[in-house]
Amino acid sequence: MKVLSYNVNGVRSAIGKGLLNYLNIEKPDVICLQEIKATPDQLDESLFDVMDYPYRYWFPAQKKGYSGTAIISKTKPDNIQIGINNDLYDIEGRMIRADFGNVSIASLYMPSGSSGDERQDFKMKFLDYFGAYIESLLKENPRLVLSGDFNICHQAIDIHDPKGNAKSSGFLPEERAWFGEFLKLGFVDSFREINPSTQKYSWWSFRFNARKNNKGWRIDYNLLSNALIDNLVDASIDNNAIHSDHCPVIVEF
Repeated sequence: MKVLSYNVNGVRSAIGKGLLNYLNIEKPDVICLQEIKATPDQLDESLFDVMDYPYRYWFPAQKKGYSGTAIISKTKPDNIQIGINNDLYDIEGRMIRADFGNVSIASLYMPSGSSGDERQDFKMKFLDYFGAYIESLLKENPRLVLSGDFNICHQAIDIHDPKGNAKSSGFLPEERAWFGEFLKLGFVDSFREINPSTQKYSWWSFRFNARKNNKGWRIDYNLLSNALIDNLVDASIDNNAIHSDHCPVIVEF
């Protein structure tokens, strides 16, 4: 199975920049999108039919043009779970999950705290709730894949300027500590497992020619639960895909 996760920063905009052609070349089995910023009625879904992706599940935020996640698949899931059982976060469309046999795949878009203290506090509370939610979910679905934008760089290798960003949301000590503890619940960072010393990023600011100068952050992940580690074949980041301020992260298992 090949899973491609992509924060598209607006699916309509990304489609206009050639997203569908790219996906038609990559041919993942499952596509996890984040920050879709659209509702299904705003999209021409027939475009996905042409590409042989008949199963599409959208979880937009209630706020127009904001947040939202989606899962698109070649095969029909056995079950779709919308949200994480908390209205405070579910109104922002933060996670959607699809079960394929005994493998469960989630498309996840964690909150950002970069806009100020209020959203940073919101993010930290989300992390506490989410950790407990996933710990419980693992007992029911031990073969779990969490794909998406975590809005956290885990280690210094994951960010272009660790010293200069030590007090930046997304690289705060408490966020990084949370990520480390979260992995201990029973997950492996698939990209780092395959590429232990590779410095590669998945997001760049639109400012200061950050992408051109490769001053980026690795905040997008495919985390595999421990029950799937032996199934891991490959994990990569495709820096050549330019439909968003993020780029796709891919895992094969």
